[in-house]
Amino acid sequence: MTTIGITGPTGAGKSTFLLEVERLGGVVIDCDKVYHGLLEGDFTLQKRLEDTFGSLRDEVGHIDRKKLGQIVFHNPDKLEMLNAIAWKAVVDQVYNLLEEGQKEGKTLAAIDAIALLESPLKKLCKLTVAVLASPETRVRRIMARESISADYAWARVKSQQPDEYFSQNCDYVLVNDFASPEEFAQRSRNFLEEIL
Repeated sequence: MTTIGITGPTGAGKSTFLLEVERLGGVVIDCDKVYHGLLEGDFTLQKRLEDTFGSLRDEVGHIDRKKLGQIVFHNPDKLEMLNAIAWKAVVDQVYNLLEEGQKEGKTLAAIDAIALLESPLKKLCKLTVAVLASPETRVRRIMARESISADYAWARVKSQQPDEYFSQNCDYVLVNDFASPEEFAQRSRNFLEEIL
């Protein structure tokens, strides 16, 4: 199975690229979804988090992600602790999902992770692809997708790694400067067919 690591900043077009992986019959593993699913149902992860950070439950007994965020995001040491705990759980689950895909006879898999390059998941990838777009384009897309203000969209864009970080650390770069998602989908499909 060829496993591709997909990364890049928000609003660049990773979802469009991943849709093409699915259309080619590949397995798509969204690490954000994996992590959120584990927060909901992995009692070992929940216990480790609460042993480390204290009570994190909301009024219905779920892990409160906002509460966890308030604890870690302004404290680099605690954020590092959270990342270590979370990445171990996510990596274990990604291994399981890749194994399932292989048993099903899949020949292509894509791992989507914003922090792919800093994580242990990079070692699972035969190659890495950065999907990039100009900051202005990304802000427009984020505002349209999430109905948020320009100020908030710009704050999110500015908080992420610069394009150079992705282009210098990935094997391939796809720039999504297309006017429509369909054009970028075609470019993505062509790229995937070339590498396969």
